Amino acid sequence: MKRKLVYLPLLALLVLVLSSCSTGAIRNLNSVNNKKTTLIVGLDDTFVPMGFREKNGQIVGFDVDLAKATAKKLGQKITFQAIDWNMKETELRNGTIDLIWNGYTKSPEREKQVAFSQPYLRNQQVLITMKQSNINSFADMKGKRLGLQNGSSGQTLFEEKPKVLKNLVADKTAVLYDNFNTAFLDLQAGRTQGVLGDSIYAGYYIRQQQDPDRFQITTGGFSGETFAIGMRKQDTKLKRRIDTALNELREDGTIARLSQKWFKQDLTITLKS
Repeated sequence: MKRKLVYLPLLALLVLVLSSCSTGAIRNLNSVNNKKTTLIVGLDDTFVPMGFREKNGQIVGFDVDLAKATAKKLGQKITFQAIDWNMKETELRNGTIDLIWNGYTKSPEREKQVAFSQPYLRNQQVLITMKQSNINSFADMKGKRLGLQNGSSGQTLFEEKPKVLKNLVADKTAVLYDNFNTAFLDLQAGRTQGVLGDSIYAGYYIRQQQDPDRFQITTGGFSGETFAIGMRKQDTKLKRRIDTALNELREDGTIARLSQKWFKQDLTITLKS
């Protein structure tokens, strides 16, 4: 009987500790909903012109500017953290970052894992080639090598719609790269004959080249996409606040001005009323 009496206080202490840990975990999960002081944005810091590092190390880009404008509306600080783009949803789920904001394409597959803000920008997957290769359509990639960024929406479409491009290219597979910059270097070196990527990135990258006429952009059978901000599904209050801020930035012309600054055209999405 005495032995049981000794165990009872220990059991009560164990329950108290576990309860405290559980409460702490719940508090951490809901911290963003409770207006966390600083929001951490995860991005691929090589993805021009959405979010990338200049030579001085500063992170700049369309999404960086938009995130800062949004944070001002929210009355919160924001910081940017470079991540492995292929692990972005895992980083979000683990709490390493609060937002995925870097030319992040909204898709049904991704909606299973994250909550999306309303879309704010138009995009499309295009084929980038060198003009001298005389590739003028997706069909012209038959038997040729294709480059893709690992974890990109282009990779998802490549796999989900094999009849559009996958069944045409050499070995019915693509060369995967950690970032588009490396993919473009291999394209120019002739190690691949095409790169499937975002129209926004392709247009900006080519405009920066000394001889942009060497490149060609071809559209194919992939439909248009939209960029949105990814966040944890439980961060419902944050989602509402961000959507409100995006609406205000759309209405006051901020998003359109940033689009002109970075893309030389207005790619803003007009939401249906």
